[in-house]
Amino acid sequence: MTSRHAIIPNLRYADARGAIAFLCAAFGFTEKAIHADPDDDATILHAQLLYEGQMIMLSSAVDTEYSRAAPLRTVRQAGGNTQSLYVVVDDVDRHAARARAAGADIYMEPENKDYGGRGYSARDPEGNAWAFGDYDPFA
Repeated sequence: MTSRHAIIPNLRYADARGAIAFLCAAFGFTEKAIHADPDDDATILHAQLLYEGQMIMLSSAVDTEYSRAAPLRTVRQAGGNTQSLYVVVDDVDRHAARARAAGADIYMEPENKDYGGRGYSARDPEGNAWAFGDYDPFA
């Protein structure tokens, strides 16, 4: 059976190019597609990043027809996080070390969890909350 993405998080960043570089260096994402504004290469209209076959999407926090119809906010614009993303990883401690070396704000150190598995939590440079762990709720 082939699986497909049923839910794909979409994030907004003031510095989407910087976020892409950080997410790839710190958290191990890879670029699938990057669509910049043809008149302003720094503005990302739509980006797709992959982590082991799973996708997130992101864009620059700019005024567009879509953002006016369904406003998305950066963490700063919202005054805090409105969600946290959880990513299943194979080696929590190795992943946390990579994230720390790339400048992630590790606000919960790797630890064994009551519900099983091991995990840690970090913020990206714009304050989005990320959790990483080896607990797989589908397993």
